[in-house]
Amino acid sequence: MSRDTLLLVEKCSHCFSWYDIASGERMRTLALPEFPHEFVTDRAGHFAYVGHYGVETSGHTGPGGHTIFQIDIRSSELVRSIDLYPFNRIHGLQIDEHDRLYALSEEKAALLVLERPAVDTAPRRAVPSGGIKSHLFALTRDGQTAYCMNLLSHTVTKVRPWDPLFQPVACHPGQKPEGYCLSEDERTLFVSNRWSNTLAAIDTETMTVQHAAPSRDDVTRIYRARDGRLFTSNYGDRSLSVVDQVSLEETGYLKLEARAIALSFHPTRALAFISLDDDRVAVLDTDTLRIVRFIATQREPDVSKVVLL
Repeated sequence: MSRDTLLLVEKCSHCFSWYDIASGERMRTLALPEFPHEFVTDRAGHFAYVGHYGVETSGHTGPGGHTIFQIDIRSSELVRSIDLYPFNRIHGLQIDEHDRLYALSEEKAALLVLERPAVDTAPRRAVPSGGIKSHLFALTRDGQTAYCMNLLSHTVTKVRPWDPLFQPVACHPGQKPEGYCLSEDERTLFVSNRWSNTLAAIDTETMTVQHAAPSRDDVTRIYRARDGRLFTSNYGDRSLSVVDQVSLEETGYLKLEARAIALSFHPTRALAFISLDDDRVAVLDTDTLRIVRFIATQREPDVSKVVLL
């Protein structure tokens, strides 16, 4: 019988794991080289693609990794490693509606494209991010436009990976922009600025800040739920906030026992899964903003996704 399964990168245990959501049991684990971080899955739920960042956090120095790991989700096997050298510190990953894979090299500040990720052995194109220390990026559904979060230049840049002549367009929403999410119509990009302790709404057409508002301390990530609410993880405050899309003001608040690293939503149920830095995933009822239980994990749970297996 099929069951809800949480796919989870555990970056300080250097692995990719499968958890049964109902019982919290860790069903299997696949060992990977040190410090895997972000991952995405294809639309069919066949493969997971995990980026080898290769260092613990963005604050750690070193060359990092230059590989994407292709994992068969059902067999739990590492199918192959895709070597992207000389592009290193692979972090942000996205996949578009055509199953084309995009990967961001933080060190080289370049956005790479694998048009057929299941078989490509190298990127088929690359464009400059237009910023420095490009850590994460938002991608439109059709893959035509990406918005890069550049930690050290304190910019968000619009790039077009399929247009070789397009010059990146920069916007300065605040200090150390890191978290991101697009509105449903993709006309607004919401950004969390860690050092400014602010949220910003950027018009994606003009790349100008339309509205900004204060956030809680060290707001790391911002996510959009199916009902349109924005959820922010406040690393310094050890909390989660619910934020209105129009005003960017806080409409809900949950104090946490540990710092939230990442969050994912259940595709059909009113649940969210909060990766915490005390080696647990909190299962959150998004209607009541109450934690219903915890799933014990290995060291440093990070990005997750719910799939049916």
